[in-house]
Amino acid sequence: MRILKMYPTSINEKFIDTIVDELRDGELIIYPTDSYYAIGCDALSNRAVEKICALKGINPQKNTLSIVCDSLSQASRYARIDNEAFSLMRDNLPGPFTFILPAATTLPKAFKGRKQVGVRVPENTIARRLAEALGNPLLSTTIHPEDDDLVTPEEIAMRYENSEIRYMIEGGEAPDQPTTVVDLTDSSAPEIIRQGKGELS
Repeated sequence: MRILKMYPTSINEKFIDTIVDELRDGELIIYPTDSYYAIGCDALSNRAVEKICALKGINPQKNTLSIVCDSLSQASRYARIDNEAFSLMRDNLPGPFTFILPAATTLPKAFKGRKQVGVRVPENTIARRLAEALGNPLLSTTIHPEDDDLVTPEEIAMRYENSEIRYMIEGGEAPDQPTTVVDLTDSSAPEIIRQGKGELS
């Protein structure tokens, strides 16, 4: 696995282009977010989504899949966001939140039958720039330190060095809290189902 060092305050566009080419080819990457590091792929590539689910043991028919978007505008093409939900998300994004929303039909067949999708617009500029350059969201699954005893970028790189993941963006130490998860499937009654790093305003 090749490691590219890049920090949110200094985006390397050449590295972004390299990673986006990998994503468009259906490959998986490791990258930083505003919570833990994550494994990501092109959310519109069925083959890539299947690979990431197999790698992490995710059943897409039972687990809510999450996408990382560059903006609310991009998110609105893949999730149904009504006025109340939009207002709440606008006040809290970019930020360390995962909003559970009704899924739109524009998501690929791996999401078929799933009525919900998790939507993130991270504070981390690397994550947002990847989604922007790709032109659509990344499917994203967190690398949980409590699951794999992975805390530092070096430990994560060692754990996955012989996996099918070809690139990792090393962007410094990751925060030690997950995102706050907010259920907005009924936007008139938002429900915090996991309190994490973000404080909902």
